[in-house]
Amino acid sequence: METTGVTKITVEAVVKAPVDKVWNYWNQPEHITNWCAASDDWHAPKAENDLKAGGKFATRMEAKDGSFGFDFGGVYDQVKTNELIEYTMGDGRKVVVNFTSNGNETKVVETFDAESTHSIEMQKGGWQAILDNFKKYTEAN
Repeated sequence: METTGVTKITVEAVVKAPVDKVWNYWNQPEHITNWCAASDDWHAPKAENDLKAGGKFATRMEAKDGSFGFDFGGVYDQVKTNELIEYTMGDGRKVVVNFTSNGNETKVVETFDAESTHSIEMQKGGWQAILDNFKKYTEAN
């Protein structure tokens, strides 16, 4: 039996906020639409989230000038409040997000299966930029 290795990419950030706030800002659509973009010329005009095993999520990501956009979504495989989210994206790739509380700080670590269209560096950079935007938004609000 032949196995094919999937390249996994990890991004992380320490957010200066307690885990319950970080969890809520990560998962509530009214917050997702404020941080889910990799750069200032992009935005997320719509987000839906049914945060439970078997629940679905969908976020619309678009260039602010309307030149390009795409839907990012999937199905939750496992959810442990304030600790862990595992999901499968629409294209079948897996993602694991860990939340580790340390008092007034929370470490967020995302590990995801790489896709084959873009370079590993580009994928890591994009996901890290979105995570950094999340950190900035959460700490400022």
